[in-house]
Amino acid sequence: MTDAQETAADSSLRTTGGAPPDDVEPAPIPLLEPREGIPPVIADEESLAEAIAAFAAGTGPLAVDAERASGYRYGQRAYLVQLRREGAGTALIDPVACPDLSGLGEAVSGVEWVLHAATQDLPCLREIGMVPTRLFDTELAGRLAGFPRVGLGAMVESVLGFVLEKGHSAVDWSTRPLPEPWLRYAALDVELLVDLRDALEKELDRQGKLDWARQEFDAIASAPPAEPRKDPWRRTSGMHKVRRRRQLGVVRELWQTRDRIAQRRDVSPGKVLSDAAIVEAALSLPVDVQALAALSGFGHRMGRRQLEQWQVAVDRAKALPDSALPQPGQPVTGPPPPRAWADKDPEAAARLSAARAAVSAVAEGLNMPQENLITPDTVRRVCWEPPKTLDMASVGAALAGYGARAWQVEQVAPVLVEALTAKAP
Repeated sequence: MTDAQETAADSSLRTTGGAPPDDVEPAPIPLLEPREGIPPVIADEESLAEAIAAFAAGTGPLAVDAERASGYRYGQRAYLVQLRREGAGTALIDPVACPDLSGLGEAVSGVEWVLHAATQDLPCLREIGMVPTRLFDTELAGRLAGFPRVGLGAMVESVLGFVLEKGHSAVDWSTRPLPEPWLRYAALDVELLVDLRDALEKELDRQGKLDWARQEFDAIASAPPAEPRKDPWRRTSGMHKVRRRRQLGVVRELWQTRDRIAQRRDVSPGKVLSDAAIVEAALSLPVDVQALAALSGFGHRMGRRQLEQWQVAVDRAKALPDSALPQPGQPVTGPPPPRAWADKDPEAAARLSAARAAVSAVAEGLNMPQENLITPDTVRRVCWEPPKTLDMASVGAALAGYGARAWQVEQVAPVLVEALTAKAP
């Protein structure tokens, strides 16, 4: 970043807003251009080896981004990886042609990685052997610093004064060859990521929140891979309409059949059969293929063979004994839904109301989203089963036991102690 850009960035971070005087024409915001043009996509081992050597020899943090094909392909694998580092420039890597990037990951393992919304990209990067030991998340930094809009484009514009090209975030990144406008868009995603990181670090330090951010970044970097979701079929859109166990069994059978087909064809499950169609079939319990074909989502475009495979799944669910049918709802491991607290435990409901108000006030005072100050689930758990001794040590230990970081405990424990004590039986 030039001195002029750095001055502008510092100024924009401190600007509280307001329209310019009527006689002052606002300066146009420049459209960001790749500094070295669009690099060729790395799609062979020789080019990859050269890139690994270049990035290992680079200096400073490493900007990292990944593009997936959500809505087009099965799963969340990476179809393009973008990197930028001082001394190495920008690299675009095709992880389909080069599926093992563990050598690259090892070459930059001790380097701080800069990502925007890191938790979205880390799972697909992990699959190809890229796992950071240190990171800086510019989206999370923006949240902690109190920015109202934390998308990458909005952050680059408000902090650095450049406009990023829009329009290619939701395209099918599994397309080969990738069109040049898409590659340009991808390269620009890492063009100013380190500059944004530097400006946000200064702002967090100015607000006294830099150590908090570092604790959050460390927690993300050290978090283990997420456990597979239990009963993922229960997340089918429209499930609230499905009440009876036999109908739930149909949803499960259709969802699992769809998932197997989508995985085999490597397409998004929604392109095989919509959630709305699954729910419609579950509610109707069609008796044969003709009845199924009359339902919304199983229209004239679907061939006889396809209809038969869905009807087989429906019939399979209809033939299950009652003991094999899924139960309504999911096993609850934590507190019940808050709406049920007033009936189940009025004292706990009162504690939760007081705690929510107190935490909200602290978050507002710190100018950050409440969920970044402390997760709502943590507050619920502490309010449902508070420690026997309501003091800073015990409440702080309870918060830490649910995963709260030290800075969160420091900010939240005092007001929770007060809220829980005021509403104690």
